[in-house]
Amino acid sequence: MRLARLSTPAGPVAGRYEDGTVYADDGAYEVGRDGRLLPPCEPSALYCVGRNYAETLEQMEYERPDEPDFFIKPPTALLGHGEAITYPDFTDELTYAGELAAVIDRRCRDLEPEEVPEAVRGYAILNDIDALDQQGRTARKAFDGSAPLGPWLETDVDPTSLEMRTDVAGERRQEASTELMLFDPYEVVSYLSKRFTLRPDDVVAFGSPANPGLLEPGDTVEITYEGIGTLVNAVSSGNDGRS
Repeated sequence: MRLARLSTPAGPVAGRYEDGTVYADDGAYEVGRDGRLLPPCEPSALYCVGRNYAETLEQMEYERPDEPDFFIKPPTALLGHGEAITYPDFTDELTYAGELAAVIDRRCRDLEPEEVPEAVRGYAILNDIDALDQQGRTARKAFDGSAPLGPWLETDVDPTSLEMRTDVAGERRQEASTELMLFDPYEVVSYLSKRFTLRPDDVVAFGSPANPGLLEPGDTVEITYEGIGTLVNAVSSGNDGRS
C-alpha cells in the first residue's frame, strides 16, 4: 500500500495513495487539482548513511568502513516530490544521490536487525543533495532543501533486493541494486537505534551507488526504485524553491 501526504488550501491531508488520488478519512483528493504532494512524513531528523556501496568507495577513494558511516540532516532539508531544488549561491559543485529511505513507525531503541521490519512504516526515495566544494559534511549536506523525499511511502516492499536508477536531464547516471549495499537496511537501522532513540516519522537513508556528474540549473532529476516509484525534482537557480 502507498501512503501519501497532500498540501491543500485547508491544510495537509494524509491517506492511501492510488492512481493520482489520496484517500483520506474525510474524502478523496486528486493530486494536482486539490493540492501537491508533500514529503510523506514529518521527521525530527534524517539519518543518512554514506559509503554503503563498493563502487562509491572506489569513486571517492575511501576504505571499506567497519560499521555504517552516517551523518544527519535537519527537517528543514526536506522537499516534496515536484518541488524545485534551489541551486545554493554558496556552491559551484552541486550533486545528487538516489537513495532508498525508511520511515520509522514507532519510538524505538536498541533494535536487533530482525526486529527492524516491525518498526518501519514504509519506504520512500531520498535525493541526498551535496555541495561538494564545502568543508565538512554538515556544510555540504545539511542545508535547506538538500533532502527531496517522496513521492510517497510504500508499505509492502523488500528493501534488500530493489533495482534503482537515476536519470539527470535524461541521462542515466546511476543504476544498481540494493543487494550491493555493504550494510543492508535492517543492519543500518539496528546500528543507528543503538545510538539514538528513533521517533515516529524519522527517516533513515541507506546510501547511494556512485553518482558521477554535477547538477546544473534546468536539470531534472528522476530517481526510481523498483516497487516504490519515481521521485522527480527540477533544479532551479531562483530563490522560491518551487517548480
